[in-house]
Amino acid sequence: MSQSMAISAIGKMRGTPEESLFKRYQTRLRLNLEIKEIHVGGTSSAEQKHRENVALLDTCKEDEFVIALDLAGKNLDSLALADKMREWQETGKNLRFVIGGAQGLDRALLERANFTISLGKMTWPHMLVRVMLMEQLFRSQSILEGHPYHRDDRPT
Repeated sequence: MSQSMAISAIGKMRGTPEESLFKRYQTRLRLNLEIKEIHVGGTSSAEQKHRENVALLDTCKEDEFVIALDLAGKNLDSLALADKMREWQETGKNLRFVIGGAQGLDRALLERANFTISLGKMTWPHMLVRVMLMEQLFRSQSILEGHPYHRDDRPT
């Protein structure tokens, strides 16, 4: 994974139990990873969602390949994600993953995204989503490098 990668996410992870897990996988990834944490307030859920989405959208550079994490996105297994990572790397563009807050992502951000993935139909806390994404990025790196971290031989 040679190009740079970024994660834009709502909320501050500082001092949370999830932060140590996130950093554990971050140190295993051999890439330049930028984390952009966003905290904006609002007087209502609708206003907060709007402000969060505007701030997230502002982090997406025009020349980046943007991958949104959303409940309605494509549900990939780890091997399919690794294939997508290879495909996205071949674009030569820097990658940016976007993780919304409790109200999710709005249409403008989803339309900006080049691809949308889901971590399943269950709702996950957005701090835990960061950890799950990092683990899957590390797993994709391992799969693409032929490292035995990913066990593909388990019975189904």
